[in-house]
Amino acid sequence: MNSAALEGVIKIFLVLILVSAAFITTRRNITSFFRNYSIQSFFIAAVALFLFFQEKSQMLLYVALLTILSKVVFIPLILTRIQKSMKIHRDVEFHYLKPGGSLAASISLIFLSYMLFSRLLPELGGNVFFYKGAVLGFSLVLIGMLIVFSRKMLITKIVGYLTMENGVVLFSLFIAELPFLLEVLVLMDLIMMVMVAAVLGFGITSSVEEFHAKLNPFRGWLKGGNGND
Repeated sequence: MNSAALEGVIKIFLVLILVSAAFITTRRNITSFFRNYSIQSFFIAAVALFLFFQEKSQMLLYVALLTILSKVVFIPLILTRIQKSMKIHRDVEFHYLKPGGSLAASISLIFLSYMLFSRLLPELGGNVFFYKGAVLGFSLVLIGMLIVFSRKMLITKIVGYLTMENGVVLFSLFIAELPFLLEVLVLMDLIMMVMVAAVLGFGITSSVEEFHAKLNPFRGWLKGGNGND
């Protein structure tokens, strides 16, 4: 497959990543929420794999395999088990933005990213292909921040942080390749975050405010009080 054909396939996956981000911002069903994150991660792994075919960089192959094992399989599996154990099925509470408003805000963020990165195009040697990939990666980071901002349940906020990390990976594939060791360290942080979420599962169905209230007795115990101060 020649370079032009590979770029065409990668562009298709970039569009699919954008579509998956739109689904994540609007979904209320928790299972569907996790599934869309897993699908988005698979598309990013596919982008890394086809970039490997184009550039022959071993690091790109490692990133693709690591993404499939961790973000497509392992992390969604853990989140799904947490969701089933807590018997939660829908996230219906939002901060400030409803699903429709979140989708409109996501589109605005993409256009904003496009305008910000338009000044970088000359520095990329006029390479529109890598420019579009970088714009989408940065947009995905902002969309992840939007999910964290607009959702109330902790378990859906976690997916927002994971989406932000997907954006960082996608951005690095097109602009500045992250060393593989750094990628492993970031992945370890993500796994630890999910495991902490599992340990704190008693508050996973709460909003952030309710979760803090549940921690008050522990704060009192740590201070040597009775938890009612």
